[in-house]
Amino acid sequence: MADYAPLTYLFVPGNRPERFARALASGAERVIIDLEDAVAPADKAAARAAIAQWMAGASEARKNLLLRINDAATDWHDQDLALARAVRAACLMLPKCEAPDQVAAVRAGLPKDASVLPLIETARGMVALYEIAAAPGVTRLAFGSLDYMADLDLPAGSLALDYAAAQIVVASRAAGLPAPVAGVTPELDAARVAADMAHARSLGFGAKMCVHPSQVAVVRAALRPSAEELAWAQRVLHAWKASTGGALQLDGKMVDRPVVLKAERIAAQAARTK
Repeated sequence: MADYAPLTYLFVPGNRPERFARALASGAERVIIDLEDAVAPADKAAARAAIAQWMAGASEARKNLLLRINDAATDWHDQDLALARAVRAACLMLPKCEAPDQVAAVRAGLPKDASVLPLIETARGMVALYEIAAAPGVTRLAFGSLDYMADLDLPAGSLALDYAAAQIVVASRAAGLPAPVAGVTPELDAARVAADMAHARSLGFGAKMCVHPSQVAVVRAALRPSAEELAWAQRVLHAWKASTGGALQLDGKMVDRPVVLKAERIAAQAARTK
């Protein structure tokens, strides 16, 4: 499982090429150029042309870019795939992924090391979750929570969302993938974004999709361990280093290898989110 997977994924509309460079400079570790929800049907052809032109001169940025195409049931899917192959996209985000065969079809014609980040957004996708997670080329899973709510007709705050999210976390771990990417928060209110990320983190998510550059720093801060957590981790690691490697007591509690692993992860996360 990757130790340093990206923490933030920022969407930018595919028909707004003047925003691509700004998105890359926003501090987000990955930028998702979107051909799906952010682009109206009438604008999709122009968006593909703009992306092709911009990517022709964006060789240095490719490693930090994802291209979100339209899903396999739409009329635009094949044209989006043709664009991805023409620009030799390094990573595709696949909406409404419902089978590992869809992952394989998307990868065909791309560079051999190209990867896919499937969006789990439907009941069918949940049923095939473990097969999708294990499919060759999948580097991480993401939860399209808003579309999932629509597919299952769920109210906001439904416990069914937490159940689905937890299943995505378990499937990711079982497949050796990094902790999955949480869905977007449509509101720009920082407190709401932070609360949503904190809740997703409590379920096991390790990153979040952002719809505005202002959300990037908020997500990173929400993923930063508290001062108390970091102080605890440092005490554990110091005590463990000074010990002979067996179980020990600290603050009236037993410390063994699983506790040390948790402390190491907290320390590493704190270093990443400074």
